[in-house]
Amino acid sequence: MSNASVGFVGVGLMGSGMAKNILRKGFQLTVLAHRNRTPIEALVALGAHEAADLAELARRCDIVVLCVTGSPQVEAVAAGLAAAGKPLLVIDCSTSDPSSTTRLAGELAGKGVTLIDAPLSRTPADAEAGTLDVMAGGDDAAFEQARPVLETFAARIVRTGPVGSAHTAKLLNNFVALGYATLYAEALALGAKAGLTPQVFDAVLRNGRMDCGFYQTYFKYVLEGDRNAHRFSLSNAFKDLTYLSAFANAAGAVNPVGAAVRNTYAAAVATGHGADFVPMISDIVAEQNGLPRVHEA
Repeated sequence: MSNASVGFVGVGLMGSGMAKNILRKGFQLTVLAHRNRTPIEALVALGAHEAADLAELARRCDIVVLCVTGSPQVEAVAAGLAAAGKPLLVIDCSTSDPSSTTRLAGELAGKGVTLIDAPLSRTPADAEAGTLDVMAGGDDAAFEQARPVLETFAARIVRTGPVGSAHTAKLLNNFVALGYATLYAEALALGAKAGLTPQVFDAVLRNGRMDCGFYQTYFKYVLEGDRNAHRFSLSNAFKDLTYLSAFANAAGAVNPVGAAVRNTYAAAVATGHGADFVPMISDIVAEQNGLPRVHEA
């Protein structure tokens, strides 16, 4: 068993699988409940300790992993951890605003807390299997301290540079993925207008140069109606693209495609689809075109 004691805040779709792997690989684990008690109780049954609050979690741990919604939640949790007044390494696996990350890292350093950004790629199924991709930003010493924990749930770790760089890389990764999601949706709608079924579209792309893991989980919903094939909500997608827009504005970058992609998700969220998952953008674009939902076509 490792001597390091690890805390985990955010045992949701991704976090619960990550936390299980931390336990399975021999770390002492302390978790904090939010709303859903089911994953907390499952982790406690596996040997985790449940903390009553952030102060207790900080006291019990050397390293704390965060997997929460975004920067406001990260900032609030980090403030609670820092208030405990002890040295900590905080690993932020959330998808956060890079400008918030770099600012927060500076503030925490003055309180004895080191922050690294380590956002994730792949799916909750990969979190359960311990095969996530992780992008890691921060100084070398902090990264080496974090590495054994990251390796419990990641099959691939990519060093991106200083703190904040991993969250920048994650936004770009999500921009590409979410952009493809909208392209698939519009292509399916245009094909349907011309009488092409999703099955024909899939036969053209699958096993060709445009095939990839993201495409396959997306089309598991399109073709089979499997809601759990890619469990990433449209509201989270919209949040990430909003962070990307802020990043592009701060950089003075021309970002017209990003704006168009963001507006597609903004429309989905504004019409009450925020809790739906990313592949369901295909249904929303179909309905905007007066077509039946894609997986029912």
